[in-house]
Amino acid sequence: MHNKTTIMKAIISGGGTGGHIFPAIAIANALKVRYPDAEITFVGAQGRMEMEKVPAAGYSIVGLPIAGLQRRLTLKNFAVPFKMLHSQLLVRKVIKRIKPDIVIGVGGYASAPTLRTASRMGYTTMLQEQNSYPGLTNKMLSHSAAKICVAYEGLERFFPPEKLVLTGNPVRAEIENNQCSREQGLAHFDLTPTLQTVLLVGGSLGARSMNTMIEENLEFFRQHNVQLIWQTGKQMYEEARQLVSTAGLEHLVKVHQFVTRMDMAYAAADIVISRAGALAISELCLVGKPCLLIPSPNVTEDHQTKNAMALANKGAAFVVRDDSVAKNGISMLQQLLSDTSMQEAAGKAIRQMGFPHAADRIVDEIESLISNKKHQ
Repeated sequence: MHNKTTIMKAIISGGGTGGHIFPAIAIANALKVRYPDAEITFVGAQGRMEMEKVPAAGYSIVGLPIAGLQRRLTLKNFAVPFKMLHSQLLVRKVIKRIKPDIVIGVGGYASAPTLRTASRMGYTTMLQEQNSYPGLTNKMLSHSAAKICVAYEGLERFFPPEKLVLTGNPVRAEIENNQCSREQGLAHFDLTPTLQTVLLVGGSLGARSMNTMIEENLEFFRQHNVQLIWQTGKQMYEEARQLVSTAGLEHLVKVHQFVTRMDMAYAAADIVISRAGALAISELCLVGKPCLLIPSPNVTEDHQTKNAMALANKGAAFVVRDDSVAKNGISMLQQLLSDTSMQEAAGKAIRQMGFPHAADRIVDEIESLISNKKHQ
């Protein structure tokens, strides 16, 4: 599509959380595979996670002095319009210098000034929305975007339907191309092949409510002879290790502060208990294991509950509210463990909701936008 003299140039903007940053990097990587000499520049928000993660992935990033409005009345809010203006001026310079073929927004503070400025300057913009219920930024930006890549059906309620393309969310390559067998996974965590295995992941920081549910029900694993891979996060790691050791359950319950080999963990697991962030769900759909989802209550517009319900309504997952997880989580788990046909049906249903090669599909859309623009 691009002849040798023209180099593909892209700006990718957004961040704030791993849920926005990871897809952004995955899109950049997929672009690089197709266009090895592509020039890709990220635009993020100063002091946020992307300023560290993007350079670590090998890309350059420009940080904007942008901040969101505080929910409560505070003097900080007076600075927001000025920061927005300053950010737009900075972005204008970056766009003028790069002259991108495409500007992609993935959600998060920085994407608003970047995409708004780009479309005012006449550049083609595109959005990638990870959730089943979009945030305010993407709703605002959708009017000027040429295309919106989504991971769920039914987003016509929020976006112009003619712009929607169902691509799925990009997931980590090692999960998408998982070559690990169940045996390898179990051996990696020093577990027994004949027993059922549960994997509990409460996000990268761990989740207090989910950890408490396990702490209060450690005996459950002994009584039912069930194995657990337990990612606690930093805060509760020592406490959890101590409890498991005191209970003499180290042969059944494997405590990890952070699971580095998620491919092995997914391969070993018969059932996964997880938060319901967009990326976690996209991975779980490709993994195709029965899931117990516990949406985090501390996210904007409660989108984790909406993500989880999009699956539950198709019989692809079971959902327990965070505030009742201590009471209902273990009984739901027991029901799943004791009913293999229920496990099979849920695994099959969730697999059907997966989108392999999402990053490649998004790059296909980028290509068609650029070639349309060239022909105009």
